[in-house]
Amino acid sequence: MSPDALLDLLDAPDTVIAVVGATDDERKFGHAIYRDLKGKGYKVYAVNPNRASVDGDPAYPDLAQLPGTPTLVNFVIPPEATLSVLKQCLELGLRNVWLQPGAENAEVLNFLASNDFSYLANTCIMIKSHIKR
Repeated sequence: MSPDALLDLLDAPDTVIAVVGATDDERKFGHAIYRDLKGKGYKVYAVNPNRASVDGDPAYPDLAQLPGTPTLVNFVIPPEATLSVLKQCLELGLRNVWLQPGAENAEVLNFLASNDFSYLANTCIMIKSHIKR
């Protein structure tokens, strides 16, 4: 899938986004991104092994525990953690990923390219996402 096709997923009515690194800590981007996507009407799953809930919603310890399959996995975590979660994405067949600025490094980008992921990196999903109707 091309980067443009990934962007098109943001306009699809059935798009589900897993936010890895979602949090209630207002100082972190995982808080702003989760609330922004939820406020725009997207179905979002919070993924954070250190939280029971985010913004009043259940938080899941990892992608394998989600109650449904996300269309897109958004990363708001450091690159070292990103690589670990990407390996889980590969096992689960989740190939559409979005790396927030700071979630990637050379090793992460090489892993994505070597394993045929469709991805966007170093671009904020809040700027590209729209209010869903």
